[in-house]
Amino acid sequence: MRAVAPGFAEQPFDLGLLGAALVDSVRRTGASAGALYLLDRPTQALNLAVLCGLPEEVAWPWHRIPLATATPVSETVRDDRFVWVGSQEEMALTYPRVAVSLPYRFALAAAPLSGRTRCWGGLVLLWPASHPDRVTRRERGHIVAEARGIAHRLDQSPKQPLQPLQPLRVPLTTPSPYGSGAGSAAADFAERLPEGALALDLEGRITFVNGVAATLLGRSVSQLLGTRPWQSLPWLDRPIVEDHYRTAVISREPVEFTALHPPDRPLCFQLYPDVSGISVRITNASDGPSPVPDSTRRRIPRLVSAASPTAHTGRLYQLLHLASALTETVAVSDVVELVAGQVLPAFGADGLVLSAADAGRLKITGWHGYDRETIERLDGLPLSTGVTPAGQVLTTGVPAFFGSPEEIVREFPQAPLISGKRAWAFLPLLISGRPVGCCILSYDRPHTFTADERAVLTSLAGLIAQALDRARLYDDVHGLALGLQEALLPHSLPVVPGLTMATRYLPASHGMDIGGDFYDVIRLDDTTVAAVIGDVQGHNIAAAALMGQVRTAIHAAANASPDQVLAHTNRVLLDLGTELLVSALYARIDLARGSADLASAGHPPPLLHRPGGPGSVVGLDPAPLLGIDHGSDYPVNHLDLPPGSTLVLYTDGLVEVPGSEIDQTVGDLARYLGRHHGEDAESLTDSLVHRAWPTGRHTDDTALLLLRTRGRDG
Repeated sequence: MRAVAPGFAEQPFDLGLLGAALVDSVRRTGASAGALYLLDRPTQALNLAVLCGLPEEVAWPWHRIPLATATPVSETVRDDRFVWVGSQEEMALTYPRVAVSLPYRFALAAAPLSGRTRCWGGLVLLWPASHPDRVTRRERGHIVAEARGIAHRLDQSPKQPLQPLQPLRVPLTTPSPYGSGAGSAAADFAERLPEGALALDLEGRITFVNGVAATLLGRSVSQLLGTRPWQSLPWLDRPIVEDHYRTAVISREPVEFTALHPPDRPLCFQLYPDVSGISVRITNASDGPSPVPDSTRRRIPRLVSAASPTAHTGRLYQLLHLASALTETVAVSDVVELVAGQVLPAFGADGLVLSAADAGRLKITGWHGYDRETIERLDGLPLSTGVTPAGQVLTTGVPAFFGSPEEIVREFPQAPLISGKRAWAFLPLLISGRPVGCCILSYDRPHTFTADERAVLTSLAGLIAQALDRARLYDDVHGLALGLQEALLPHSLPVVPGLTMATRYLPASHGMDIGGDFYDVIRLDDTTVAAVIGDVQGHNIAAAALMGQVRTAIHAAANASPDQVLAHTNRVLLDLGTELLVSALYARIDLARGSADLASAGHPPPLLHRPGGPGSVVGLDPAPLLGIDHGSDYPVNHLDLPPGSTLVLYTDGLVEVPGSEIDQTVGDLARYLGRHHGEDAESLTDSLVHRAWPTGRHTDDTALLLLRTRGRDG
């Protein structure tokens, strides 16, 4: 079982400083909105810390972003590069998941908060739709400079920011140029207008309404203030109305639409947005209002008719966002983390239990907001249990919603006593009528489930079911693949006096294929060992099987010189008739003489550090891969290895980092080895891997073998 928690904690750091820095960055770059994300290294996720210029509801799907997700801010942090998206079309092509939940016209930039020794997170800035599709070199320089300035503040702070409970929202409004009497004067001015005047804040709430607007809308001023129009006026309760508001607030473009006030009076709404909110002009459509300028207008000729029981636009986009996010999950742990991190905040829930049907029982695969003792009591309950509604819901396929303990206790008296929760949504997870599990959302307080909330949750359950079923299959196959891989690698290395060894095998972060990377250490006599590392082409059963045969061939010829060992292995491969090629590096190390002889078959060069010197990349004479030609030669290279020397052998998965040149990555690792050679072998091995892949999302299998010589009594 696994508990999933976002890892939030209380703040010892004043986020207000970051809020002020973000507002300054937005104003200096001419942006319309901005956000700051902080990197949570243990969970490899970005958490939204500060937000300005955007409604909370719009930013909700992006409160927590896994670093491996394809979004502008995750890419800018993961790859340490500037990201620009200049149009809606470019967003749809490059980041379809973002485009699904934000289908509006705007430009976006993301820059990493790169400090002296670490990346703190990312800066995201948005511009109105009127911004050119391309960013100028000067503008890009300003944005990057702003990000570096914020990172410098974080570097200088004596208190380190922890992950926020909720993002800090800061206003972008500038001081009014008018005097203190401007408020009453503006209200008098608006009341004298012959048309309706309405003001919305960035959250869509009505902050001002004149008498004409109240009359046209059919409500008193007191009934309208503080409400959202599509919630307080039933005839505006249409997804398209809310979508017009979201379009205006995100694209910063004027928007015009017509809505039908029952029974037969069409009203024209013209929305004019800025950084503080939206001014709305309301007129009778039959009066022919002055049009919005064609150069900036997004005219929607469709007539918005009377309301019907449909979900609000925000809910629809939430569902689309979650649906696209679930398609990116791979393992069961990914599904659990997504549901806990994004579904719970979306519906205001406090607890989650996600279980899978297994041999007639409900086995809990993840949870949030419960203590372990409660989970242990719930884990493994039969589907026929009467303790909770979970089994009944899964058997019947009908979701159940209980808004209070009084509702659930009528049928299941023990349920409220188990966890102390006050409201529950039990959602069956079904695939073509077949039960695969149950998702339970719970609340610490009574909760009323609205009709649209029930509809969205029911739809979401089907998406979770598909993702969970797919993830369980992946975990089963991936576990089998890793088991086979581990069975083909050495279970332990020999103990050799005078030599310290450390190894790592790291499978690719995604994909369930079996890799062909291997390593081995063979003790030849009391003072001589052979170290070998290699990589079989491909990621499948054939590659793994060939890897086992290559290791056997090397063992059979291990007492020969390095060139003869590789030549023998090459002949074996050719005799097998395989089409797969193999890279390999063979090192014969003489501890008594403090030397090594190496031969390479198209393998990346090892790293070396000798006492008193810098780290370096060993230059080896080139030779072809194994399995190409019977007559291939494999030149032998000699190295001095005095006591205290460190030799690092690795496969290409360590150094083939997207966006970086291999030579640059190898050189950086060699310099890092020279600076940190004093670390113990195990820690240094992990440090080298982290140096090459700081996010831990390896795109290829990686094998690494570290060897350190020492005196025989060391």
